[in-house]
Amino acid sequence: MDPISQGVVGAVIGGASQPQKHTKIALLSGAFAGMSADIDVLISSSADPLLFLEYHRQFTHSLAFIPFGAAICTVLIAMFTDPRISRTRLYLCCLLGFASHGLLDACTTYGTQLFWPFSSERVAWNIISIVDPLFTLPLCVLTWIAYRQKNPRWLRAALIWMAIYLSFGILQHHRANNIGEQLALDRHHHPVRLESKPGFANLLVWKTVYEWQGYFYVDAVRAGLTEEVYPGSKAAKVNVQRHFPSLRSNQQQTIDIERFRRFSNDYLAWQPAHADRIIDVRYSMLPNEINPLWHIRVDRENPDQHVEFVTNRQGNTKTLQRLWSLITGKAVAN
Repeated sequence: MDPISQGVVGAVIGGASQPQKHTKIALLSGAFAGMSADIDVLISSSADPLLFLEYHRQFTHSLAFIPFGAAICTVLIAMFTDPRISRTRLYLCCLLGFASHGLLDACTTYGTQLFWPFSSERVAWNIISIVDPLFTLPLCVLTWIAYRQKNPRWLRAALIWMAIYLSFGILQHHRANNIGEQLALDRHHHPVRLESKPGFANLLVWKTVYEWQGYFYVDAVRAGLTEEVYPGSKAAKVNVQRHFPSLRSNQQQTIDIERFRRFSNDYLAWQPAHADRIIDVRYSMLPNEINPLWHIRVDRENPDQHVEFVTNRQGNTKTLQRLWSLITGKAVAN
């Protein structure tokens, strides 16, 4: 999730583990540790645009790395704190804060390698958006009160809010899956696989993506008091031999396509209007559109060069207004 969410969740979990007199240092330690796992974003290369995709949410986010990450955080914090404060207490706060990071990321849709180095599987439970103010802001308020009053009971309230909100995400994910499955059946499709992902910053509108006969079908569903469907469009699943016949298996462009495929869990699509692009069909600002937040650009003329990684995360006012109309139920449903 975003750094603010990671920090406040780490603070809540780390702070709740300590008695009242240690509330402030526990909150600060938990927050620092809760954000620290994202240090992996510094692993990048101008020569290899996909390198950061392979390492982000990898070893620093794994369950096996938690004790080591917590130890590093403890050493750093201890350099700036009163030596009379128990290092065991600091380590416990850091351990809980650091552990919260990978598990919280796994609740989102991006995919986290929790079981590295034993498995490179990207775990994504798809129950909360990467950015969700309704989840984060109450935690910030409760954590600030706990810090000011040095009273961990406010952190217990924050833990309850976390449990309620994430449980609601599980329920909504189940509902969105059911709506998506029914939508596919109504079209007489029998999906090879289907995923539902929460829309940006909310748990009401979800993006459903399913694969059927060489295509990905993208739609939006609203799981409110009533259930609504906002039909989207489809895109062809990438087939390198058919869509990029000039590429050979040992060329760098082909190797990079396979790297991007692993990152995207094989949700790679191709559109005739953009024949040089391979898109990750899972993500877009509007859940019923195929307008990717990122894609790679294949250079058929230079097959031994790395592909270009392109991001498109800028949402204009019109896009945000359309998203809001979906969330509020004012958009025209199917």
